[in-house]
Amino acid sequence: MVFFDLPTETKKQRKVASKFRKELLNDGFSMFQFSIYLRHCLSRDNGDVHIKRVKQSLPEYGHVGIIKITDKQFGAMELFQAQKTKDKPQMVQQLELF
Repeated sequence: MVFFDLPTETKKQRKVASKFRKELLNDGFSMFQFSIYLRHCLSRDNGDVHIKRVKQSLPEYGHVGIIKITDKQFGAMELFQAQKTKDKPQMVQQLELF
């Protein structure tokens, strides 16, 4: 899970923030909220590869956080929209070819 708060006051800052979001999408992340992106990884090593890619594309300004959570922890998450429970987002099933 990558979450961030990037400055967007100027045209240049908006362009940098947009580029960062596009790089996350190109690396297989999906948007959970506007500044929170998720990616399912099959192993810790695979997760480390994607964390390294995020670190390589960090913008000069702003705050970016990365956290690894297990499938079980993600499955235990409760989501609400106002007072109604909301269905969990559909995660893209990763296929592994041998």
